[in-house]
Amino acid sequence: MSLFAWIVLGLIAGFVGSKIVNKRGEGIVLDIVLGIVGAVAGGWLAGFLGLGGVSGLNLYSLVIAIVGSIIVLLVYHAIRKAA
Repeated sequence: MSLFAWIVLGLIAGFVGSKIVNKRGEGIVLDIVLGIVGAVAGGWLAGFLGLGGVSGLNLYSLVIAIVGSIIVLLVYHAIRKAA
């Protein structure tokens, strides 16, 4: 995937994930960063479990990226709350 595709996928996954986790979002830049990290983490986790990873801008990749961003956001909030 191109860098632009990762940014778009990360933006969508970060936005949806942040709305699911805390209902208000973290801000556009942090949503993109956490979404991209979540997309990578979700793709790695899906590959580890034997599922296909993030393969492009499609619904399956978006679902994997959203699940990854939710996991990353939950970890982010746990760390931020503990600090």
